[in-house]
Amino acid sequence: MPAASSRAAHATEGLLSIGQVLARLTPEFPALTTSKLRFLEVQGIVAPTRTASGYRKFSNADVERLRLALQLQRDHYLPLHVIRDYLADRDVDSDTPHPAQQPPPSIHPQGRRYSRDELLRAAGARPQLLNEAVSTGVLPAADSYPEQCVSLLSAIAALDKHGIEPRHIRALRQSAERDVALVEQALAPLLHRADAPSRARASETGPELARRLDEVRAHFVRAALGRLLP
Repeated sequence: MPAASSRAAHATEGLLSIGQVLARLTPEFPALTTSKLRFLEVQGIVAPTRTASGYRKFSNADVERLRLALQLQRDHYLPLHVIRDYLADRDVDSDTPHPAQQPPPSIHPQGRRYSRDELLRAAGARPQLLNEAVSTGVLPAADSYPEQCVSLLSAIAALDKHGIEPRHIRALRQSAERDVALVEQALAPLLHRADAPSRARASETGPELARRLDEVRAHFVRAALGRLLP
């Protein structure tokens, strides 16, 4: 056996395959599947070792981390981003308070609000550009603006330098609203239920569906640019 292959084999000795992990956890979590385990990896809950051939290998610590994450989902209906943050904090400080003992975060976090002048300064935009963005419906008319409007107006200002005006990107907002309608349709079975697990699952799945739609849109844009700029 070549030295490199020998070292790789030694590095994964004693680790578990995804099938072995599934066998350990399914008695406690009967609905668990390999797809769910891969999804938890994508979400940053666990980071298994990879063999030279690309196969996942899990340590006992990985298995316990997965068990804890699944328990928090099942017993406390916590979304994955909360579980991921808790596990990251726990890696640094083992005394990190259990997330179920903390008050749940607001679904509509307030954050900082920006006045019109503060928004213009933070985004580096002209007053007329903001007026155009409001008049075309790209930005709301308001006395103060949330944090996300800073990055949005900053992007609008960057596009404006290349001749892409707010009226041109109004269609993007309309497209986003169609995306939300698609997500809402996909989540309808969960949204129509009043139980906490269904609502938590909807809160977790909605952003994931939106991200996938963004990936598809980005693919189409890259493909079109490839035809434009061969």
